[in-house]
Amino acid sequence: QVQLVESGGGLVQAGGSLRLSCVVSGRTRSTYAMGWFRQAPGKEREFVAAVSWSGTNTYYSDIGKGRFTISRDNAKNTGYLQMNSLKPEDTAVYTCAAEFTPAGFDGPIVREAGYDYWGQGIQVTVSS
Repeated sequence: QVQLVESGGGLVQAGGSLRLSCVVSGRTRSTYAMGWFRQAPGKEREFVAAVSWSGTNTYYSDIGKGRFTISRDNAKNTGYLQMNSLKPEDTAVYTCAAEFTPAGFDGPIVREAGYDYWGQGIQVTVSS
């Protein structure tokens, strides 16, 4: 059974930083792409960033360009989202996602529908 567990969220002042982590367990011998999404109150879930299996290929929405960095450590089965220069509008529940990919495929997955496995989400609150 595949499980994703996020950590690292919390309350931070505007301009501060947080690093979210996402540990993947179960079926970890397979290759998988990872992504981060977020959902603010009253809004739909939106894509933040994605990273390929090797970590070489990444893709960001306009949300995170220049402020957020996605990465991964496959030895630890963990993905990360480093968030800098946080703004109050970044307040949301952040959720990581994983999708197992064929050997040889090393692209990021951007579409929400492209992911089968999701974490439970973690709250990030940015105060002004």
